[in-house]
Amino acid sequence: MQKAILFIVLLLVISCAEEEKEYQLLQGNAFGTTFNIKYDDVQKRDFTKQIDSLVYIVNKSLSTYMVNADISKINRGDSTVVIDDLFKEVFEKSYRIFKETNGFFDPTVGTLVNAWGFGPEDAIDDLDEAKIDSLMQFVGFEKVKLIDGKIKKEHLEIYFDFNALAKGYGIDVIGRFLESKNCKNYLIELGGEIRARGVNKKGNFWKVAIENPNTNGTRSYEKVVELKNQSMATSGNYRKFKITVDGRKFVHTINPHTGYATESDLLSATVIANIDCADVDGYATAFMAMGLEKTKIFLKNNQHLEVFLIFTDDKGAYKYFMSDNFK
Repeated sequence: MQKAILFIVLLLVISCAEEEKEYQLLQGNAFGTTFNIKYDDVQKRDFTKQIDSLVYIVNKSLSTYMVNADISKINRGDSTVVIDDLFKEVFEKSYRIFKETNGFFDPTVGTLVNAWGFGPEDAIDDLDEAKIDSLMQFVGFEKVKLIDGKIKKEHLEIYFDFNALAKGYGIDVIGRFLESKNCKNYLIELGGEIRARGVNKKGNFWKVAIENPNTNGTRSYEKVVELKNQSMATSGNYRKFKITVDGRKFVHTINPHTGYATESDLLSATVIANIDCADVDGYATAFMAMGLEKTKIFLKNNQHLEVFLIFTDDKGAYKYFMSDNFK
């Protein structure tokens, strides 16, 4: 009897200890936004310096806002740059998603991103059909090749912009680092994109929220989802846009097929899958350019993706679409 009582007491102690278990929390700035990282580490190590170094390495390879980054040198026409493993992985991921989405995801759209005023270079005033048509000759992932570690471009003016999946890729780099340190339970959130592995401090799968597309500066949530060793990314045009003096609205998601910065019927696209965050980030961007109907068709053949879409109907009312496997 005494052994039974002792066993129950030990269970209670262990249970309380598990409930009080604290994860490490790191917060800061990276890739032009903020990050929050929670991870379980029995050694209670602070990885701030290592993560800062990883952010720098990713930026040094892929940031169009860093003048001496490899991507900036390539965009200026330097054909002697030997790309690193990070650039190679992002290039190959981008090419695969470009092919899968029939070109609706295309990082060579950078020239138009700049022209519309959403990039690091000067915008072009009074963009008209003729100017856009002239820039479209520099768009198309089929016009670039990776040969012997160097990028070959058909046109000097082709401008890479990997920002559509750079945040997600940065998260993947940090996640792989944590895993290399034997941190099996973690959640990384950077600018709204997320990579979750294992469980939280209560032993449950991580729960995160999907925001409503509020344009008035407020924040509210439409859905709460559970991530089981998955990544999640949301793309939307309800925050990053411009209104001209004559009332026209231009969004930061450029349609690579048309060259225009006009919004589709989608307000936001959230993608969840048991793959890298860079991948779901790229798909979410592609869906925003595709629009509702093309995205539905795409999902029929890509059922490994869980997708939640917010769109507007003919009367301007918010509507929602969930893929069949969305939990």
